[in-house]
Amino acid sequence: MLSNQSKYWTDLSGKVVEKQVRLLALFDKFNALARGGHVIVLSTRASLALALAVLLVAAPAFATRTHKTTASSHARSGRKLTGKKAKSHKLHGQQAIDSNRVTQIQHALIREHYLSGDANGQWDSTTQAAMQKYQSDHGWQTRLLPDSRAIKSLGLGPDYSTALNAKNSSFAPPAPAATIPSEQASGFAAASGAATAGVNH
Repeated sequence: MLSNQSKYWTDLSGKVVEKQVRLLALFDKFNALARGGHVIVLSTRASLALALAVLLVAAPAFATRTHKTTASSHARSGRKLTGKKAKSHKLHGQQAIDSNRVTQIQHALIREHYLSGDANGQWDSTTQAAMQKYQSDHGWQTRLLPDSRAIKSLGLGPDYSTALNAKNSSFAPPAPAATIPSEQASGFAAASGAATAGVNH
């Protein structure tokens, strides 16, 4: 008694042999028709090789599927949505411009003659159009408003007036050397490799 798998392979090989015979018959008919014409006539060996190649390619089409997908295997992973649509992503960063900042931007755009009227602190379509025109005139992108380069160009960028390398910084001058404690001064001198002869101990 043959097992199910053996029966399957026996049936499959019978189908393949049957298809081979049909293909060979087709090739013979083709060769017979092509003898008098300009079509290239294949030899029997070439016909057989071509038939076998076609069968090898076509054999998987006759095989039955052994793995069947069930509807449950494609189901979602346990979670069900209950009427509300789940959020696809979380919003990050600043979502709106503060009204004080909008007022500053509007004053700068008015000063630069890109906006007319009074500043109202609202990021409305008129303000957006003025900012877009300003950015476009300077060759900057216009999709994201406002662009950081536009903000800096309007004089609204970060304030670096108290930075160490600022032009007109108002830092106090360093303390005179006489007010530095002697242990600290000797440590500075030793670290810098200077002679300690002039340092008071």
